[in-house]
Amino acid sequence: MPENNSPHEMKKSRFLLVRLFWISLGSIFVGIGAIGIFVPGLPTTIFLILAAACYIRSSEKLYNWLIRNKTFGKYIKDFREGKGMPIRAKITALSMMTIFILLAVLPISPIAIPNNIIKIIVLMAGMIGFYYVSFRVPLKKD
Repeated sequence: MPENNSPHEMKKSRFLLVRLFWISLGSIFVGIGAIGIFVPGLPTTIFLILAAACYIRSSEKLYNWLIRNKTFGKYIKDFREGKGMPIRAKITALSMMTIFILLAVLPISPIAIPNNIIKIIVLMAGMIGFYYVSFRVPLKKD
């Protein structure tokens, strides 16, 4: 197979046990991503991107199934190709992150986390995620 440096080029492991590990991990990420569709504040797309990274190392069939998904496939494919994120999606993601992180850490919130250590962890993780989406994920050019 000629090397074309495509982000969709299979990097399948030669070892069956390693491929099974990647398939299992990718399937766990797909499951968490699916839960994220229904649970506010739990990201979906990032887990599906992680699943794609696992599947590209293990199963061409599962990878193609994921990037051809009618709802999320376009976003995963664009991310893997380095095309970036649409401005509307970026604004929505940053807004949702801010809202749900604040609801989790503010003491007056009905869904506030009672443990201060976990509040700090959630706040720090949220700040890192906010920074990454804001400054490290490029905007998609139209």
